[in-house]
Amino acid sequence: MNNINVDYHIHSMFSGDCTTSLDDIALSSIEKGLKSICITDHLDYDYEENGIKFELDKDIYFCELTQLKNKYSDKIDIRIGIETGLEPDKATRLNDFINRHNYDFVIGSSHLVNGYDPYYPEFFSNKTDNNAFNEYFESILNNIKSCTNFDVYGHLDYVVRYSPNKDLNYIPSDYFEVIDEILNKLIINEKGIEIKTSGYRSGLSNPNPSIEIIKRYYELGGRIITIGSDAHFKEHIAYKFNEITEIVKACGFKYFTEFRN
Repeated sequence: MNNINVDYHIHSMFSGDCTTSLDDIALSSIEKGLKSICITDHLDYDYEENGIKFELDKDIYFCELTQLKNKYSDKIDIRIGIETGLEPDKATRLNDFINRHNYDFVIGSSHLVNGYDPYYPEFFSNKTDNNAFNEYFESILNNIKSCTNFDVYGHLDYVVRYSPNKDLNYIPSDYFEVIDEILNKLIINEKGIEIKTSGYRSGLSNPNPSIEIIKRYYELGGRIITIGSDAHFKEHIAYKFNEITEIVKACGFKYFTEFRN
């Protein structure tokens, strides 16, 4: 595996929590020497944060990204993606959105746990880290049983970055009973996992998911991995990708995966 030169998780002004322009993303990615990127803006139905909604106009979004793709086609290969917030009762609406256009790539992520966002401290109130992490992993399993219209599962241990203790009390193998069930279901359904570097920006000692989970996915037979920065600012595109190259090699992977159409 050569150095990773694609970023498959980037947000733009189309995400409710981002103001970075499409042109800034393209130009910064070109400057960093990337050969391909995929813009994956948020789609979380019925979720609002500080008055901000995480929904998209499906036609405008696809049209604007198609124009961007064509504008820079001689300099970089821009793919059109989406990051969907998985919840069992949202499956039909997510399918309708995704099937409307020919997306290159779909990330399926869990941002809410039984209606609550781990981003907020209230999720961890009156819970040990162990209880909070277990609740999150169980919710993932429930989500991927109902929602299947995605290519890779995103930031599998996302909840850890928001714990008041970060990953101080986090030993991934303590949760392997449920994590193995998640990974095996993804593998059987030919889904990959995303390796995301933004955990480092949040003060974690690992990417999301942790190195232990990446290695476990490989041990169980998983071979589909994508690499993303979860950049919301142009400066964070391809963040710490040199380190990730060595990590995935050490876990046994010979290649990373790209998606088109």
